[in-house]
Amino acid sequence: MRQLTYAEAIREALSEEMRKDPHMFIIGEDIALRGGAFTVTKDLYKEFPERMIDTPISESAIAGAAYGAALTGSKAVAEFMYSDFVFIGMDQIINSAAKSRFMFGGQAAIPVVYRLPGGGGRQNAAQHSQSLEVMFASVPGLKVLMPSTPYDAKGLMKAALNDNNPIVFIEHKGLYFTKGNVPEEEYIIPIGKGDVKRAGNSITVVATSLMVSRALAAAESLEKEGISVEVVDPRTIKPLDTELIIGSVKKTGRLVVVHEAPKTYGMAGEIISMVCEEAFDYFNAPPLRVAGKDVPMPYNKKLEALAMPSEEDIKKAVRQSLKY
Repeated sequence: MRQLTYAEAIREALSEEMRKDPHMFIIGEDIALRGGAFTVTKDLYKEFPERMIDTPISESAIAGAAYGAALTGSKAVAEFMYSDFVFIGMDQIINSAAKSRFMFGGQAAIPVVYRLPGGGGRQNAAQHSQSLEVMFASVPGLKVLMPSTPYDAKGLMKAALNDNNPIVFIEHKGLYFTKGNVPEEEYIIPIGKGDVKRAGNSITVVATSLMVSRALAAAESLEKEGISVEVVDPRTIKPLDTELIIGSVKKTGRLVVVHEAPKTYGMAGEIISMVCEEAFDYFNAPPLRVAGKDVPMPYNKKLEALAMPSEEDIKKAVRQSLKY
């Protein structure tokens, strides 16, 4: 099977859907001639010169124009150069796009995808490295997608572009140039359907985005110690595949949740709470969280690494759970 980078997989999904729908367009800063800050939209302007719209530096305008176009019947994709810049467009996304279907009694379709390059690990410092998924997941009306592989990135982007709800599509900057198998034939990954990236029976590790690869590396290392780790990737955190996660915990009796965002009020707490409510009696040990430190992301390379969950952090949590 052919291999594509994460960025190439997203680009292919965008181009395929733009060929199908002459009204679909992409809007953002430097997304046409430059091809985006991370080359995701590279060369798309050659095929779709009138539907690749470079904008001034105004995230509010980008978010609002995409929402308005979606509201009137066009599929719109809005790219933010860094996820951190989305704060300038939050009113348009949260108070308008997220609420319109509800406030219009279901009569409005809002087919807009907000693409957010997020996460740390590239020394982009505190204002360009945040993981903001929980902010969006807490807003009724938004769907939040976090693919961890090129295969998932293409399949989920295709699903997002064919959904009539506003989507926040979080792409980790540290994954853009990683490679993986992507079929040439068309496929779509259903929104809200997670994936078991590695089967195991000793413990369940739920991880998202970049943390999936670190969880898999930890699992491979722990196998040498006789520990069989099941790695579950939700792929979308809103809606969340609760059935998949609960089923895995019922099998293993243990749970570690890993995410890059700060630990306090993070997604791990929500997932653990959900499992406790639905399957508490299956736990053989207290569930544990492995998450980012509660600090602004440092620029210094060594400090940045300390602020993010590592493979060793995951292994330590797994061993701690297995002591019970």
